[in-house]
Amino acid sequence: MHEMSLTQGIIEICEEHAAGKKVLSLEIELGELSGVVAESVEFCFDACSRGTLLEGAKLHIVKLAGSGYCHNCKTETVMATLYDSCSNCGSYQMSLTSGKEMRVVSIEVED
Repeated sequence: MHEMSLTQGIIEICEEHAAGKKVLSLEIELGELSGVVAESVEFCFDACSRGTLLEGAKLHIVKLAGSGYCHNCKTETVMATLYDSCSNCGSYQMSLTSGKEMRVVSIEVED
């Protein structure tokens, strides 16, 4: 379960930026093609945040759809999997443009 180590990394990033203040909430973006399961991150967050500045913080996960650029017809299209063909022309000459992200967007800390 790589979500555990990823979640620990998120907590470390937030603690660093919180500068010793209790974190009330945080928002992360998670690409649907990242291979990371949002529900697993939520479970791991509850376990990993115990005893940290993030204990009790509200975790908001925003899921980002996958999309790609077709080199054949020069269009951007939605991708449900990493190996989707272009929905416009059917070509497999695709480059992923979004959907693999995992990043902390914002944190809210106590005053």
